[in-house]
Amino acid sequence: MGDIYLLMLVALVVLAIADLVVGVSNDAVNFLNSAIGSKAISFKTIMVVASLGIFIGAVFSSGMMEVARKGIFMPGEFYFDEIMIIFMAVMITDILLLDFFNTLGMPTSTTVSIVFELLGAAVVMALIKISASDSETVANLASYINTEKATQIISGIFLSVVIAFTIGALVQWLSRIIFTFEYEKKIKNFGALFGGFCLSAIGYFIFFKGLKGTPYYDDFKEVLENQAIYILLGSFVFWTLFSWLFTKIFKRSILPFVIAVGTFGLALAFSGNDLVNFIGVPMAAYHSFLAWSESGIAPGSFSMEVLQSKVPAQPYLLFIAGGVMVATLWLSKKARSVAETEIGLSRQGHGSEKFSPNLLSRSLVKGSTSLFEGIKRILPLSAKQSMSRRFSKPEEEDFQNIEDKPAFDMIRAAINLTVAGVLISIATSYKLPLSTTYVTFMVAMGTSLADRAWGRESAVYRVAGVLNVIGGWFFTAFSAFTAAGILTYIIFLGRGPAIAILLLLAIGLLVRNYLSHKKAQEAKTDKSGLKKSESKTVQGIISESANNIANVVSRTNKIYTDVLEGLSLTDKKRLKKSKKGVDKLDAEIEELRDHIFFFIKSLDETSVRGSSFYITILGYLTDIAQSLEFITKKSYKHVNNNHKPLRYNQINDLKEIDDSLEILLKEIEEVFTQRKFERIGLVLGRKEKIMNSLSEKIEKQVSRTRTEESSPKNTTLYFSILLETKDLVNSLMKLMEEYNNSYKKV
Repeated sequence: MGDIYLLMLVALVVLAIADLVVGVSNDAVNFLNSAIGSKAISFKTIMVVASLGIFIGAVFSSGMMEVARKGIFMPGEFYFDEIMIIFMAVMITDILLLDFFNTLGMPTSTTVSIVFELLGAAVVMALIKISASDSETVANLASYINTEKATQIISGIFLSVVIAFTIGALVQWLSRIIFTFEYEKKIKNFGALFGGFCLSAIGYFIFFKGLKGTPYYDDFKEVLENQAIYILLGSFVFWTLFSWLFTKIFKRSILPFVIAVGTFGLALAFSGNDLVNFIGVPMAAYHSFLAWSESGIAPGSFSMEVLQSKVPAQPYLLFIAGGVMVATLWLSKKARSVAETEIGLSRQGHGSEKFSPNLLSRSLVKGSTSLFEGIKRILPLSAKQSMSRRFSKPEEEDFQNIEDKPAFDMIRAAINLTVAGVLISIATSYKLPLSTTYVTFMVAMGTSLADRAWGRESAVYRVAGVLNVIGGWFFTAFSAFTAAGILTYIIFLGRGPAIAILLLLAIGLLVRNYLSHKKAQEAKTDKSGLKKSESKTVQGIISESANNIANVVSRTNKIYTDVLEGLSLTDKKRLKKSKKGVDKLDAEIEELRDHIFFFIKSLDETSVRGSSFYITILGYLTDIAQSLEFITKKSYKHVNNNHKPLRYNQINDLKEIDDSLEILLKEIEEVFTQRKFERIGLVLGRKEKIMNSLSEKIEKQVSRTRTEESSPKNTTLYFSILLETKDLVNSLMKLMEEYNNSYKKV
């Protein structure tokens, strides 16, 4: 009988390791983003500092482990077999849920997920017990759930969102008023005080308050609590003096050091607060198993009152967990995907936006803009001018590679780390498992708002992104509660076989998500797409444009052929693939168009005329992509709606067009790939022949329609393809003419 529970315990240990991996992949964003976004220190240094913080912070976690044991439900109301079912359902749900968000690259809360999973599983198990009882009703549900503690935890988590955003915005606004965006000048005078404030706050709240979670706290508890003010003042004096000496001796700003210490402290706080989310449940299961195995009582009769008692820390388990977390930090690629989301939303400068605007984001931006305009009308002119000077941004430094450009400056990075570290550590000191993700994300969003990073050009996209992330948080809570409850019921009914099937399903989903994410990353790093022009001369622009033209022509040839073959075979899968290919091409061209502003700004004074050529070429490439998009969408819609396939003579006519077009496109590709621009005139001479052929096919279809055609849908599709192919050829030829004229002028 005990074998099944031993196997469940082994499975929980394996799940704990997997949960550490997926959990750290999501939560690494919390302590890495400020350092990565500001480029204050090298990536390798960031990783080393964060790794040390995580490993040392593992020791601070023991006080938090009680949350998984008795923070959400009343363990004395459940028996051993029931508690093991709860724990198994929670761990399977947690891994799948977190991995789902990691694959999407969305930051979510490991704390919220574990809290609502425990709540959902415990509620369902309690309802099962109530339904089997003759004396209990649903009203007795409250006796199974630790409602007071659960309410405190849940309200603390969601309240932290508002608090973190507000405090982050306020502190950043004050900091920017003092230092402005040209902080290098001010930091020489006030840098020591700023460094003293940040470092003393991080030092006290993380290294001292965080110690409450360790078994060593009692040794110096009275000193810390009774002398808190003196310790803070002494710490501020020490760190201020240290900052001043650091600046004088090394002739460098104190900010990179503050960011490094803040990263260490936030990683330490993350480990101290969030380790419970990954190993708290398996450790509680382990203690439950030990107590039951020594009791000699049947698993369905052994009360889990034992979980009410405090259990001493087991440092070796915490160290192992810390090691797994550190290894994950270095190896996980999903962690970087999640990091990109937050950095993109808090980025100071321009760039491609990940999220699309929605009705709510537009309404919020419009309302906020009106509110601020109203406030500005009330303010005196002198105040408005002073504020404008404080928040005016210097000319952006020119970076050859956009990846080398910081997303925000070091002042904001330091504030992000300091405010988030303080808030997280205060909660940890009171053993409240608030969400580190919610706090760090909302602090970053608050500082972005205060820094005016959400301007008229980007606000609607950034607000949409924040709303998507917050919506994902509510989805986390709902889905965690629901899924854990459903799995609890399935395991209760199926026991061992159900657990085996669920574990196999979990493994399959994890593998699928891994492959999906890997494929997405490979597509992201694919260098075969269109390239932004980096040249600052007319000759360079023309040369670089040749590569993009060849690329578009090659892809046009493949997509067009695939669409016609997909139509002839009524192959929906092939048509869908072609549709995705067009969408990718269109997105790449759109990205080039978004880059036009920066491209023109970067040109030499003597090369400005190159911008007109570049814009015109992009216009023709857009026309080509739009023609392809029209053809693929119409073709896919026709097959997807299960309309009659094209007639044999229609397919033959289209095949002739495709063969002619393929010869033309290959010749154009060769012209631009091999730089045989003298052959452009020859290619242009082929236009009339192809256009005549298309007109001839249209006339033939008109005759067929009058005499033998019986399908209106076929006729419409066929004419659409031929007419749009005409537009496609026209755009290609105009592009060739524009290129030929510009090339001859150089």
